[in-house]
Amino acid sequence: MKAFVLTLLLLHAGLATGQSFPARPLRLVVGFTPGGGVDINARLLAAMLTGLLGQQVIVENKPGAGTNIANEYVAKSAPDGYTLLFNSSAFAINLALYQNPPYALRDFAGVSVFSESTNLLVVSAALPARSLQEVVALARERPGALNYSSAGAGTSQHLVGELFKLRTGTDIVHVPYKGSAPALAALVAGEVQMSFSNTVAINQHVKSGRLRALAVAGARRTALMPEVPTMNEAGVEGVEVPLWFG
Repeated sequence: MKAFVLTLLLLHAGLATGQSFPARPLRLVVGFTPGGGVDINARLLAAMLTGLLGQQVIVENKPGAGTNIANEYVAKSAPDGYTLLFNSSAFAINLALYQNPPYALRDFAGVSVFSESTNLLVVSAALPARSLQEVVALARERPGALNYSSAGAGTSQHLVGELFKLRTGTDIVHVPYKGSAPALAALVAGEVQMSFSNTVAINQHVKSGRLRALAVAGARRTALMPEVPTMNEAGVEGVEVPLWFG
């Protein structure tokens, strides 16, 4: 339904200029590397729009700087409807986090939220902690010894990680990557001990036993992993960071 709404808005943009729209392929720019949650959602939307518009919608990954590279690229592109930005809550976070980002909110026209999700705390199967409370106890026992990966500074994964540290009084080192896919790959490879990631990205790794999902950083459990408790249920209050893609 949201893809249909987006299609109507894009067609309206073409009618407003008196031109047949779209007359050529469109680009959907993503500020993360391929394979992560944002990229997966972007490719789902691109496939839907390609069918609805009759023109190919090409996903173009421009990772780095917490999505600021992609944001700036789209902000400085021609305002003709052929270059679209697909981002997450990182877009809103960056406007507050960076003092002088190379773009402004007025450079964009909001269209629609495509989907919503939440991040889960996942740990390497090699970590000797099988519950959220065991992770907290281990982190308190060994301050600065554990680390967690994120999709980059200022992303929702980074902020939920820092919020988790604040609520639990722990010292866990942040290791940023250029996207959730390399951040997750680092966790699977054992380069880091823990991470916060969405259910779509971690599902296969949890099922294979390479990772353990310990808690949902949201108000309710996720339908894809109903057995995983929320942070609040597991004994850590105040760690709820909603995640949207659009």
